[in-house]
Amino acid sequence: MPYIEVLQKYAVFDGRAKRSEYWLFMLIHVIISIILGLIPLVLDWFLVVEVVYFLALLVPVLAVGARRLHDSGKSGWLQLILLIPLIGWIIVIILMALPSDDENQYGPRPV
Repeated sequence: MPYIEVLQKYAVFDGRAKRSEYWLFMLIHVIISIILGLIPLVLDWFLVVEVVYFLALLVPVLAVGARRLHDSGKSGWLQLILLIPLIGWIIVIILMALPSDDENQYGPRPV
């Protein structure tokens, strides 16, 4: 399962990640975040769990993003474009959807 694989590579910023690994991880991550975001509407104290989840997965999200960018031959630092409102998000989504290179400076194509 891609979610578990990404968590096992918690802070691995080198190497490459396939599109499926990145997008399935992000899908599960967003679903969990939405569920945790809705729970505080019912339970006021549950906001703490949402914040802890966000902080715990901040490093894996950045790591898999860097590996995904490496897969298409880009630098992981391009994630900083996310700091630009709206346009940055669109650019990063496009970069994450780019096809994989056969081989580049970050290593061979992941299996």
